[in-house]
Amino acid sequence: MAFEPPRRLVTALAETAQDGDCWLDRLPQAVEEAVAARELTVERVHVPGGRSSLVLMVVRADGTPAVLKLVPPRSRPESERAALAHWNGLGAARLLDPECADGALLLERLHRDVSVRSLPEAKALLEAAGTLRRLWVEPPAGHRFETVAERTGRQAEAMRGSADADADVAPLVSAALAAREELLAAEVEPRLLHGTFRQSKVLAGDRVPWLAVGPDPVAGDPAFDLARLVRDRVEDLIASPSGASITRRRVKKLAESLEVDQERLRGWTLFRAVESGVRALRVGREQDAELLLEFAGWL
Repeated sequence: MAFEPPRRLVTALAETAQDGDCWLDRLPQAVEEAVAARELTVERVHVPGGRSSLVLMVVRADGTPAVLKLVPPRSRPESERAALAHWNGLGAARLLDPECADGALLLERLHRDVSVRSLPEAKALLEAAGTLRRLWVEPPAGHRFETVAERTGRQAEAMRGSADADADVAPLVSAALAAREELLAAEVEPRLLHGTFRQSKVLAGDRVPWLAVGPDPVAGDPAFDLARLVRDRVEDLIASPSGASITRRRVKKLAESLEVDQERLRGWTLFRAVESGVRALRVGREQDAELLLEFAGWL
């Protein structure tokens, strides 16, 4: 089928492009193959879409609406497939083609234009946290999911390079790395985590009111998962004269509501905010970096 990938996807993939990466060039062919293999009818490309995948609104042969998601290899589609299969619709969109392994995912269709972010802030946090809790299940036996230690280890190496190149971020990077070491030193019963959870990843559904989409699953400390939710609507927090105190109250409230250690949540929130901030700096998103690093300074 002839189509233009959403500009948002093209821009985001360009930021992390690697030599020999031709996924976008092959995308039209991959779409045709995935659609034919599943006997689907394509309605439209979802725009603006996400930053790491192409999403198509489709209809199955039996007339059921669904979503076809194509994910580049660097975004670990096999890991997302394994997590969705393990959750089996509990807290997350249901996987409809569990036997396929072609880098595409056929998913239950949700209301993609209605995320929990559309709710008032307090209600949005409550609903998002409740959805996240349902995802925290024991990983399957013999799983091959990346661990929190492995993922943050890769991120830590990149952060050290950024600190060496930019003295202004070095103190925050040092604090974030120290927090990571302390957090990993204490044993926590591992759970299967969404990995990139935030309000915009929770969409309205018909089967249940809210379901998560777009996991980059990881196994480990639930506080790591919850940390990304703490900084949701960071631009509003930064704009508020009481943003720092609101952030500290949010850490306390989320930790208590999901029975997560408050200091562990604060530590992972610091690490993840600094990591995202220095990564934004590396790719030239200076405004995003400024917001994230100011937020991290409050922790």
